[in-house]
Amino acid sequence: MVATDNLQKTPEEAKLNLAAYLKERQKLCNTALDQSIPVVYPEKIYESMRYSLLAGGKRIRPILCLAACEMMGGTIDMAMPTACALEMIHTMSLIHDDLPAMDNDDYRRGKLTNHKVYGENIAILAGDGLLALAFEFPATQTPANVPHERVLQVIARLGKALGAAGLVGGQVVDLDSEGKLDISLETLNFIHNHKTAALLEASVVCGGLLAGASSEDIQRLTRYAQSIGLAFQIIDDILDITATLEQLGKTAGKDLTAKKVTYPSLWGIEESRSKATQLVEAACAELAPFGEKALPLQAIAHYIVSRNH
Repeated sequence: MVATDNLQKTPEEAKLNLAAYLKERQKLCNTALDQSIPVVYPEKIYESMRYSLLAGGKRIRPILCLAACEMMGGTIDMAMPTACALEMIHTMSLIHDDLPAMDNDDYRRGKLTNHKVYGENIAILAGDGLLALAFEFPATQTPANVPHERVLQVIARLGKALGAAGLVGGQVVDLDSEGKLDISLETLNFIHNHKTAALLEASVVCGGLLAGASSEDIQRLTRYAQSIGLAFQIIDDILDITATLEQLGKTAGKDLTAKKVTYPSLWGIEESRSKATQLVEAACAELAPFGEKALPLQAIAHYIVSRNH
């Protein structure tokens, strides 16, 4: 395991400066991710996996996992392998999402997409490799002081969030909905509750599970995560309309080009912003019983609706 004790601050120390909190947690996550995949033979596949995994990004999912674990009395070290796994799964989904068979995109996080650098065949295998490692890593790297049944619960949560009941199912309905202008709000919510919110929910809940959170607290974490997951997607839809390639780090205007129904197309931009703000307020209210320990998760929720990239 990566030693992090000499770098970390408590959430209370970081509470007054979210930018510093996120920067420090990103640094911790980036160090752990860098060490998670050494380059060995056959070098090409490991280089491809590392190319996308270490290409930057906000690391919101692993940071949410760490913050939830800390809020519930756990430590960064006990949650870091699962935090890395969440970023591996997320990166796999981006690699596959960018493929010509899916969204056919050339840029991701301001760099050429994986298949543009390594070819479609290696990009598919890099995603597969990251996905397999995402289940191996928590199973083998979580510290011994974390009970095995908690790790087992985490692995089950990761599988559910990723599969047909989660991200994969949401992507299927999303693909089926392209070019159809009669998509209902119910269908749109289904897509994003599965495609986007499911992995965010797993990030928060897995952090709680590792720390031994009660079933009641897990329900609170679940409702918090579902709210910020939907808010996250609403803001993504708005940014696809209002942001530039430089701000997004990926192609802007993709939803319009693909004739996708989005929240702004149903509600307009201003109402969409209002709905996202309401969701964040509801999310933060769920964490009120945890007092100051909840400040990082509450601040991250507000960050989600204020970001411009």
